[in-house]
Amino acid sequence: MRKTVVALAAAGAGLTLLLQGLPASAAAQDRKPTPPPTGTVRWAPCTDPDLEGLECATVSVPLDHKRPWGEQIKIALTRKKHTVPDHRYQGVLLLNPGGPGGSGRGGPLWFAGTSVEDEAAAYDLIGFDPRGVGASEPRLVCGSGYNAPVRPDHVPANPAEEKTWLDRAKDFARKCAKALPRLLPHMTTVDHAHDLEAIRKALGVDKINFLGYSWGTYLGATYATLYPHRVRRMVLDSVVRPSGVWYENNLDQNRAFEVRAKDFFAWIARHNADYGLGATAADVERRYYEVRAALKANPAGGLVGPSEYDDTFLPAGYTDSLWPYLALGLSLAANGNGSFLVTLYEALAHAEDDSDHALYLATECTDNRWPASWNVWRRDAIALHRTAPFATWPNTWFNAPCLFWQVKGKTPPRITGHGLPPVLLFQSTKDAATPYSGAVEMHRLLPSSRLIVENGGGNHGITLFGNECVDNHLAAYLRDGTVPPSRPGPDALCAPLPEPEPLSVNVAARSAQPTTPEIPEVRIRR
Repeated sequence: MRKTVVALAAAGAGLTLLLQGLPASAAAQDRKPTPPPTGTVRWAPCTDPDLEGLECATVSVPLDHKRPWGEQIKIALTRKKHTVPDHRYQGVLLLNPGGPGGSGRGGPLWFAGTSVEDEAAAYDLIGFDPRGVGASEPRLVCGSGYNAPVRPDHVPANPAEEKTWLDRAKDFARKCAKALPRLLPHMTTVDHAHDLEAIRKALGVDKINFLGYSWGTYLGATYATLYPHRVRRMVLDSVVRPSGVWYENNLDQNRAFEVRAKDFFAWIARHNADYGLGATAADVERRYYEVRAALKANPAGGLVGPSEYDDTFLPAGYTDSLWPYLALGLSLAANGNGSFLVTLYEALAHAEDDSDHALYLATECTDNRWPASWNVWRRDAIALHRTAPFATWPNTWFNAPCLFWQVKGKTPPRITGHGLPPVLLFQSTKDAATPYSGAVEMHRLLPSSRLIVENGGGNHGITLFGNECVDNHLAAYLRDGTVPPSRPGPDALCAPLPEPEPLSVNVAARSAQPTTPEIPEVRIRR
């Protein structure tokens, strides 16, 4: 997981703006049609049924960008071509869902059925699996079994349990070092940003448009710092704090997830008639931890112990759309029926292999230096757990392999916005995965940026999820580069989406075998 709060005005606010808030020079550029690209990428219809309607291809990039003629690796791409006449064509729009480690080949499908679909039709939508991910080659899989159930309790009760976790983390790092030793030194966000530039060249375009979520915001900002003259438009949603990568950002996360967890418990309490877990947030929280404690001795379905339970409920901090289902699972488990809890775990937390986690570590462990002594990690975890137990120890062990990572952390670039066109930032104020302070800092570092804030919202990733106010800002920017005028603090505010409705549950049937609902497929930007 990942990511300080005085509202700051964007630097450069004194520039003369058009009525739409767009610098005149940028507006003039946007009136010029963009010629369709003449790149070297060889596209063919995708054969994966999940990518139906898209074209697929690969591009070769250097394993080590400092040795461009050395070993090459493959980056897997997808494309949804523009459907407007060429005189309305706006260029390529590269998409990243976050991670690091998230597959992005499905990105061109995000816009379907949204209010931004017409604006997106003017772009060639480009998805990609970053190096080491998914269909890109080689793919990093360490075979560690680090996340295989049932694991030790995330919260160590004694030194022996703590040592068990440290040994597991060391083993994970060792197996990753053996799996792809030539790739691991070249997995920083800077390496990924250079890959974006290689993709741009292969596509045959002069500039790119970019939409990134979560880690994708740091990727986009890094690319913009390295190649500012290659950016046409850039949207960063749920923004990483650049100065905190990555250890400090994880400490920030622990605090923010606690706030969001209490929001979740309070929501359940407001629907006590449906879930029967207590009429106050404190009552619900107590039941939550009672269920967790019981799972240590008797894992649900032989699969969900306390650590798997932590992982199952962590998505409550990413999106409230899952609250009704997680609350049902908690209610049933509190009444002795853990079957739906197992279903939730398998849908939301269980992974076929360790690839996503390994790729996350391969980038975050090497982007920056981490504390070299376990005593520092331990001190911080113990102190934070006292006030933020929901995510502190799970997050600590998720990142602990960085303590033993074979490749030492590098010095990250200083993010700057020199020479950039207007950049659009989106952020909810109670986002747990990338706390609000990250957007405030990025807004300051990118003087041309505008910050759109979902005030009071807590979901991670707010564009393309049905908030009309938010998506109208995105649509205007994609259509002609329009951004709101610069002002102190956020440049525009949007109300959050309404809270979800509870599931209707027969309270008396909780301890029996009620029919449980199908869990919806939810896009979580990580």
